[in-house]
Amino acid sequence: MANLLSIVTFLPALAALILALFLRGGDAAADRNAKWLAMIATTATFVISLFILFQFDPANTGFQMVEEGTWIMGLKYKMGVDGISVLFVMLTTFMMPLTILASWGVKSRVKEYMIAFLLLETLMLGVFMALDLVLFYLFFEAGLIPMFLIIGIWGGKERIYASFKFFLYTFFGSVLMLVAIVAMYADAGTLDIPSLLTHEFSTAGFSVLGIHVVGGLQTMLWLAFFASFAVKMPMWPVHTWLPDAHVQAPTAGSVVLAAILLKMGGYGFLRFSLPMFPVGSEVLAPLVFWMSAIAIVYTSLVALVQEDMKKLIAYSSVAHMGYVTLGIFSANQQGVDGAIFQMISHGFVSGALFLCVGVIYDRMHTRKIDAYGGLVNRMPAYALIFMFFTMANVGLPGTSGFIGEFLTMMGIFQVNTWVAAVAATGVILSAAYALWLYRRVVFGDLIKESLKTIQDMNTRERWTFAPLVVMTLWLGVYPSAALDIIGPSVEALVNHYDTAVAAPISAAPPWPKRTTEGARHDLG
Repeated sequence: MANLLSIVTFLPALAALILALFLRGGDAAADRNAKWLAMIATTATFVISLFILFQFDPANTGFQMVEEGTWIMGLKYKMGVDGISVLFVMLTTFMMPLTILASWGVKSRVKEYMIAFLLLETLMLGVFMALDLVLFYLFFEAGLIPMFLIIGIWGGKERIYASFKFFLYTFFGSVLMLVAIVAMYADAGTLDIPSLLTHEFSTAGFSVLGIHVVGGLQTMLWLAFFASFAVKMPMWPVHTWLPDAHVQAPTAGSVVLAAILLKMGGYGFLRFSLPMFPVGSEVLAPLVFWMSAIAIVYTSLVALVQEDMKKLIAYSSVAHMGYVTLGIFSANQQGVDGAIFQMISHGFVSGALFLCVGVIYDRMHTRKIDAYGGLVNRMPAYALIFMFFTMANVGLPGTSGFIGEFLTMMGIFQVNTWVAAVAATGVILSAAYALWLYRRVVFGDLIKESLKTIQDMNTRERWTFAPLVVMTLWLGVYPSAALDIIGPSVEALVNHYDTAVAAPISAAPPWPKRTTEGARHDLG
């Protein structure tokens, strides 16, 4: 199929345009039509995206299905996928129909709501497929606008504060990335991402205000990109926008934010930081390690004292993203494999947990943990689903959550055992806050009068969870389904990294050299 990537990327935007131009809003029939058009468009996008997966050759570590052309002011339009990006494309197209299905109860400005989510899908897909730096930056930044509107219009009581905090944090983090893009063009003479992956940026050290910069230009460019991607993930200590955004966002907004938008930061590290600035990554990896380890422990402890279910799950997401950054910057096969797997798994599991919160919020209109208790007596199906995804979030063997955490821990253990030891405590803490939440919401006696008439999940809600249950179990018992796709591309990335950092670095860092010995074990 010609131009397959462009069709998948812009089909949701086309549906949004049709909604905007030809569908009136304001009455029940129009709202129903808007929901169905959004559902059909996102489902069609997922079905067509399956052809990307079917045509993808994992043994080919280069970019595949490349589309190239010229658009406004001579800028290049170039799209493609490789083993690192293709699963993020599939995650996005898989989650969006479920997001629309979970939004079926929306009653306010339904047409505009669906337009915002359709445009957001196009922009997120563009991030994972863009092979031109300017194109990537435009998709990356434009994605802020629909989410800003989703939180600010359909969010909770403090939605304006949360939406502006989200926008300002992520926008200012990306300003330095724009400066770095200009510097890269000045140095390499191109904005083509495949060409930049083979360009060697200077590693000659220099002094700034009397401080010697080890790694030279690479270190400075790495820091500029890090400022953007660290906020996007988010990493400690620039994570504070996420709990506010999650608490105030509508359920579907929280699902997209956790399942897909956070993954843009990890994808950026894999696409730019490791392959383009390997020496900078080597120099500053210890900083990332300890920031990640602190994030895992600190945010897990903060999660233990939360009174709002959404805020607890939001802090859980920050802790799980800490494992992702540990795996990425361990720069070995197991670590990077585990980081990508953890991001995909987290997309399913965290999205499902926010949907679990949404189910009871729609009935009781509160997210306070103390407002619940004994739900198993009235909602047995809900209790079962909530328990399943709680166990997956903890990393129970047999679920996808276990594979990602296990591989990232193996990866970081090869590089820094102290960091691995600190990060391992997060496994215990995650079980503590997750089981504490589940016990208080689901178990116990049903003593609150307001809960004695609460209804169990309806058919639509069960169908929303079913695909997420299947994917979480499938990847948990057969992880090779994902690892075999990403493995060759990750191996090429790690080999490129090791070759680049093998040359002596002035003022060589005292931490242990990474190793790719003990390549990825086939866990399938």
